[in-house]
Amino acid sequence: MSPLLWTCQSTQQLATVLSQEGNPISPDTVGRLLAEMGYSLQANLKTLEEGANHPDRDRQFHYLNREVGQFLRRGDPVISVDTKKKELIGRYSNKGRKWRPQGKPEKVQIHDFIDPEEPKAIPYGIYDLARNQGWVNVGCDHDTASFAVGSIRRWWRSMGKQQYLQAQRLLICADSGGSNGYRLRLWKYELQSFVQEANLEVVVCHLPPGTSKWNKIEHRLFSHISMNWRGRPLVSHEVVVKLIGATMTKTGLKVKAKLDKRKYPLKVKVTDEQMRSLNLEPHKFHGEWNYTIRPRKQKYK
Repeated sequence: MSPLLWTCQSTQQLATVLSQEGNPISPDTVGRLLAEMGYSLQANLKTLEEGANHPDRDRQFHYLNREVGQFLRRGDPVISVDTKKKELIGRYSNKGRKWRPQGKPEKVQIHDFIDPEEPKAIPYGIYDLARNQGWVNVGCDHDTASFAVGSIRRWWRSMGKQQYLQAQRLLICADSGGSNGYRLRLWKYELQSFVQEANLEVVVCHLPPGTSKWNKIEHRLFSHISMNWRGRPLVSHEVVVKLIGATMTKTGLKVKAKLDKRKYPLKVKVTDEQMRSLNLEPHKFHGEWNYTIRPRKQKYK
C-alpha cells in the first residue's frame, strides 16, 4: 500500500513526490484527479462518543431527569457543574471576531506555545437550572476535586444559601469524569465536608460516560461565555473574571464570577478509613453514578 494513501499533504507536495517517482504531473492536475476520484478537503466530524454503547446509558438519563423534576417541583436547588476549558493568560489569540475600527485588529502573539510556567485560568462553573443563573470560580492553580467542591462551596455561601433559605437538599448534576468524576475518592470526601458545613443533604447524579456534551451547563452557560469573549485576548485573570461576569442572554441569564487564588495540591490521597467515615448511600440504580451524602450524626459524650 502506498504511504501517500494516508496524507494531509498539499497538491504541490503530492505533485512533487509523484514527479520524483517518474510520473510528471502538475499540482492543478493532481487536484482535478482527486476531485474526479471523489476526494475533497474535509475536517474531522465529531460523532463518536465513549460510553455510547453502555446498556444503561438511556436509563441513566431518564433517572437523572426524574430526580431533577422532583427537586424542581419541591423548590429545592438543582445545579449543573463542570470545568470549562483552561485558558492561557496573556496576549494569545482567542477564536472569533469582535467589532473594532477597520484596519486595527487586536495584536496577539504569533504562536500559542504552552508553557507550564505561564499563568492559566481554570473556570469552574455552577449553573442553577431553576433560576437561570451562573457562578464561575476562576482558579489559578490546579483543577482538582478539592477545587471543584471548593467552587460549589463558594457558590453556596455567596448565592445559593441566600436564594434557598429553606432548602435541606441539593441536587448536583455532574460529568462522570474530570475533577468531579464518580470514581474520585477525593470528590466524595470533599463533598462530605461541604455537606457537614452546609448541613445539607446532597444528591449527586452523574451523566453516563462519554456524554458530557449533554450537560446543561455546556449549553446554558459555557457557550454564552465563549461567545461573549470571542476575539478578545485574555490578558489577565481580572479580564477573565470581568468578561465572564458581563455575560448575559435574551432569556435572562445572569452570571457572577470570582477569582480564586487558593492552592489546590495534586495527588491528595484519601484512605480506606476516610472513605468508610463518609455518610454516603448509593442509590439502588447504578449506585456508582447516583448517590446521596448526608451530614454525619454528631457524637455527644
